[in-house]
Amino acid sequence: MLELVLPDRRRVALAGELTIGRSPPSDVLLLDPTVSRVHARILVDGGAARIEDAGSSYGTWLNGRRVVAATPLVAGASIRLGDSELQVARVPRENEAGATVVVPSAYTTRVGENPRLRSGYALKRLAASEGSRRWVLKDLRSGAFVRFSSEDAALIRLLDGSRSLADLSAEAVEGFGPDGLSRLALLLASLAERGLLSGSQPRPVDPGATSAGRRALLRRLLAPRTWSWPGAGRRFARLYRPALFSPPALAVFFAVAVAGLASFVALVVARYGTPFVVARKVGLGAVVFVVGRLAIASVHETAHGLVMTHFGRPVREAGFKVVLVFPYLYVDTSDAWFEPRRRRVAVSAAGPCSDLILGGAFSLACLASAAGATRDVFFQLAFGAYLGAFFNLNPIAPRDGQQIATDLLQRRGLRVARIVWLVLGTAIGAALVVRRFV
Repeated sequence: MLELVLPDRRRVALAGELTIGRSPPSDVLLLDPTVSRVHARILVDGGAARIEDAGSSYGTWLNGRRVVAATPLVAGASIRLGDSELQVARVPRENEAGATVVVPSAYTTRVGENPRLRSGYALKRLAASEGSRRWVLKDLRSGAFVRFSSEDAALIRLLDGSRSLADLSAEAVEGFGPDGLSRLALLLASLAERGLLSGSQPRPVDPGATSAGRRALLRRLLAPRTWSWPGAGRRFARLYRPALFSPPALAVFFAVAVAGLASFVALVVARYGTPFVVARKVGLGAVVFVVGRLAIASVHETAHGLVMTHFGRPVREAGFKVVLVFPYLYVDTSDAWFEPRRRRVAVSAAGPCSDLILGGAFSLACLASAAGATRDVFFQLAFGAYLGAFFNLNPIAPRDGQQIATDLLQRRGLRVARIVWLVLGTAIGAALVVRRFV
């Protein structure tokens, strides 16, 4: 069996899937600003461990070579993530001397002498098709989620406050062998990082956020600003109509989306409209586009909320957020993690589908309108809807498309999906330039 040696000499047994990054939801956290939030992933199957990059900014390097696909790990291998270097070591046999295990003095303070799972949580086991990490735990206070394996679930049941760390360690070793202690330490650390243990507080998301000087000021200025609406679930329940999800309604939506997309292609080829131009005025066209985008985004988020309501999952909150200088609406759909994969895909796809339906309706209206300002307005609305659908279906950014691709492709095909999307976007952009459309 192999184990991972971290820069601070801590050791983590490679007993199951493991994510490494700078902040939650990563299992192993590295306090290094050059490490991405979720940087790399280690997969263990039949005792063989492999490492793959998780879409990091600076790449994952194994023995000096960049990791471009899942690569086997062997004892003595060196892994570089940003400026941090990790080692792969073999777990000593029973008759060999073991490595020194160092437990920081603050560890007991963080998890308590008798660790206990904080009250106010929801726990669910997903279907076996979800993979080895089929258990989902949610903190009802913060909304934080963590997924773990059945082995970890067995350990979580022991965190009732009646057992000391020594007792838990003994039971972990008895139940899971030599890697039981590492499994327990990793589980406790993961729960403590998210504030799920009694007496613990979640670690700040970005360790570099407290840096002094101009960089700290810049971080504060660029930090997302959020205005939440906690009672949104009741509003979505009032808006919900079962007829919207009936087979006839879905068939109509599909027909409008397909016919409208074909109409928009015809509009582009025939040069029936120009982005950001209404009645030959760029300023007026830009205003129509921006106002239309905000309205379309509202429908987009409403679609997420209605699908959540359809599946019987309440929307915890909705609101308005400003990232950099760009405003957008959001709906918290985190409870979808308690649903099967196909329902999670439906929740994620609801927003882009609403964009395609609205874009189709506006395209058909534009095609049916006579030349003039009205047709220009419909064209701007259709363009804004399709632009929103394209960016929301993008598997590269952490948007709906990435969640859909992750659920459908089980992470391993995510890199291929990103490459295909990048090629597709480049091709569309080149075609528009050739047509002198932009």
